[in-house]
Amino acid sequence: MVLSRLATLSLGLVLAATAPALAQQDKPVAKVDGIIITEGDLKLAEDDLGERTAQMPEDRKREELINYLVDLKLGAKTAAAAKIGDGPEFAKRLAYNRDKLLLDEYLTTEAKKAATPEAAKKLFEDTVKAMKPEEEVHARHILVPEEAEAKAALARVKKGEDFAKVAAELSKDPGSGKEGGDLGWFAKDRMVPEFAEAAFKLEKGQVSEPVKSQFGWHVIKLEDKRSKPLPSFDEVKPQIDQYLVRKAQQDLIVALREKAKVERLDKPAAPATPAPATPAEPKKP
Repeated sequence: MVLSRLATLSLGLVLAATAPALAQQDKPVAKVDGIIITEGDLKLAEDDLGERTAQMPEDRKREELINYLVDLKLGAKTAAAAKIGDGPEFAKRLAYNRDKLLLDEYLTTEAKKAATPEAAKKLFEDTVKAMKPEEEVHARHILVPEEAEAKAALARVKKGEDFAKVAAELSKDPGSGKEGGDLGWFAKDRMVPEFAEAAFKLEKGQVSEPVKSQFGWHVIKLEDKRSKPLPSFDEVKPQIDQYLVRKAQQDLIVALREKAKVERLDKPAAPATPAPATPAEPKKP
């Protein structure tokens, strides 16, 4: 009796908590030829249209969704009156779309169970442990078309002129030139090989001899070195959750296929592999 009362109380609490949400979903927002359009209908339409309305301001999005649903309801009512839905082709498409919707809902529901905060944190920690530290450098450069120009720029730096000032005056790099040649932090694979090799051999504060690459001649100054900082959990959590959901969905499909008997009726059956012949015993003398 006590358990029964507790169960009744729990059910009452659940219903009390979900009632406002359900009431909001059923709240009417428009009527077209007597057909009610609800807040729940708007949510379904928003999910269906996806990126087409994602970037709209909320007021405009709401108007677009209501107009879309008005057209949808009017069109569907007219199509039903014309008995468009009574043909066999429509029935096939309806069955196909029902199967697709059922699968989508199943995968979405089950995959959410995999993308738990605990699973996301564990994947992040395991990935971080497996990552090798990657070296980055912070460098500036002066880019000029000719070696003689690079040597002249280097000579000015060696005489004590500020590297950033010389770079701002001489460098032909449209991206970094006006910034004093500042390239920011970068890993070795971000630059062309000749430039990267020279930059990563330098020590902090050191300036290179002229280096040739496909872009011209560089004079490089190393500002600093560091191990590339790892992203925080919060920074990558959306990508982790997305990965966990997709992996769970893929695993579910693979498991369903493994349990099923799939027969291809559009191809001839593969011929059975004949059993190896047993050699005849030699006759006894």
